[in-house]
Formats: sequence, structure tokens, C-alpha cells
Amino acid sequence: MRTCCIYAVRMTAPPKQPPAAERVYIHIKQSVLDRTYEGGSLLTEGELAEAVGVSRTPVREALLRLEAEGLIKLYPKKGALVLPVTAQEIADVVETRLLVEEYAARKAVPAPPRLIARLEELLEQQRQQAAGGDYAAAAVTDRCFHAEIVRSGGNAILSHLYDQLRDRQLRMGAAVMHSHPDRVAKTLVEHGEILDALRAGDADRAVEAVHGHVGWFSHLARGEAR
Repeated sequence: MRTCCIYAVRMTAPPKQPPAAERVYIHIKQSVLDRTYEGGSLLTEGELAEAVGVSRTPVREALLRLEAEGLIKLYPKKGALVLPVTAQEIADVVETRLLVEEYAARKAVPAPPRLIARLEELLEQQRQQAAGGDYAAAAVTDRCFHAEIVRSGGNAILSHLYDQLRDRQLRMGAAVMHSHPDRVAKTLVEHGEILDALRAGDADRAVEAVHGHVGWFSHLARGEAR
């Protein structure tokens, strides 16, 4: 009987929350990536502690971790500055993405039905998110669309390298969709072109579509976005 009581308690006990520092870290990082905390914002320990409902100690721990990731810059006795996306960062990300994604697009041909179906699903999901004005979610789906193509090649090292760009891609994607709302419709068209090329088994056209789509960001870095 005693065992049954213990089992019942275990079954009904609420799930444990992550440690306080982890909750703060998740809160700040998500807010930076979806632009709730925009580049140039100054965050204070007190405000963050109140927002998450913790003491200042885990806030300091989370901020140190985010500084190491390059998302913020700490200033003693002042707070944490959310670092804006720079032209150099955009250029570096674009260069790396082109190297990885052009290779991945060529290797994805002939594309298996499972990849085509997944890309179709993601494209439709992004259309719905964009139509609803949820640009942060659309940026996540955008990133997933490209990541699926990279992962389809089966190169774990290349996929890991690409995954390291995740936060920078999400941040750039959300920023672009907000500052260039007309770009959202073009992104959907270009994703469709990449999908059509893969569906047709045309590796050259797939690489060309990826180059045009990703390469647009280089214009953004030079202040020539259109």
C-alpha cells in the first residue's frame, strides 16, 4: 500500500522547472532572437530578475553565458548591451552559408520523396506564419527549410557546422523580415524555386536558386538591400 501511495505522488507531481540560471538564459536568448530585446537595448540585472522571477545571482550567470556566445556585452554596474547585427557579421554568415548550402543543394539531388515532402510542409507553414505577421516564427521555419537540405546530405560534421550558425541566422532573419517586409514574399517565392529545382532533379538550377536567395543578404551587408 505504501508503495502505491508513493507511486501516486510521483505520477501527479508537477514536472521540475529548469534551474534558475537556465530559465534566465532561455528568456533572454529568446527575447534577443525574436527582437523583443532589440540590438542596442541595455538590460539591467534587476529588470531581468523581476521578469523571470529569480534573484540576481542566476541572472549574472546567464549573462556571462550569453556574452560568451556573442549576443550581449556586459558593462559593470550598468547592465548588458544587446549587440546589434553588424554588416561584417552578415557578410561572414552569408559567405559561410553559401559554401555549405550550395554544396548541400547539389548533393541533395536526386532528392528523396521524404525530403521533398518535408520542404513542402515547411514552405506552407512559413506562408501561414508570414500571412499572420508572426515573423519570428517565420524566421525559425525559414532556417529549418535550409537545415533540412543540409542534413539530407548525411554529413554530420557539415550539419554541425551549419547548426552553429543557427542563432545568428534566426536573429538576422527576424531583423530582415521586420525591416524589409516586402522581402517575406520574395523569400517564399525563392524557397519555392529551390523546392521546384530539387523536385525536378536539376542540381545546377538548385544551386543557382540557393545562391540568389542566400546571396541577397550580401546586399544587406553593403547597404544595398532591395
